Amino acid sequence: MTSTSQAQENFFQLEAKSIDGENVQFSSYRDKVILVVNVASRCGYTPQYEGLQSLYSSLKDRGFVVFGFPSNDFGGQEPGSESEIKSFCSSKYGASFPLFSKVTVLGQAKDPVYRFLVGQSGGAEVRWNFEKFLINRQGRVVGRFPSSVSPESPELKAAIEAAL
Repeated sequence: MTSTSQAQENFFQLEAKSIDGENVQFSSYRDKVILVVNVASRCGYTPQYEGLQSLYSSLKDRGFVVFGFPSNDFGGQEPGSESEIKSFCSSKYGASFPLFSKVTVLGQAKDPVYRFLVGQSGGAEVRWNFEKFLINRQGRVVGRFPSSVSPESPELKAAIEAAL
């Protein structure tokens, strides 16, 4: 496990717990383009799950993957357990991209994955649910998109295509 105090140079050095509680080494995704999103089941942006799944389905064969990190940091909009979150995502949106255990994305208790993402993208805290970070095949943050940028937006799609 990587130390939270150790500065990470590369996304693929990190790890996280899957929504099923299994340890996932991000090195197993080396050479993929990854869109990391802090997700929530009771947010006005929750319908973005549909677009995220569509992106994943259409681009996974080209080396693209979505990582969903549930977080309850904004308005208590992700109160469920891991099993409830997983069930909601699969039954309501058919989400088949990797989902991880619920994390904190803000403040001192920020998960190491989000410490890396925020640190690599200028240091500003995540502002709301469904903020998106684009990781290139070299493990660097190459784009950060606010919640208002939908998965279908030309801006996000162009950045993903450029990274692929």
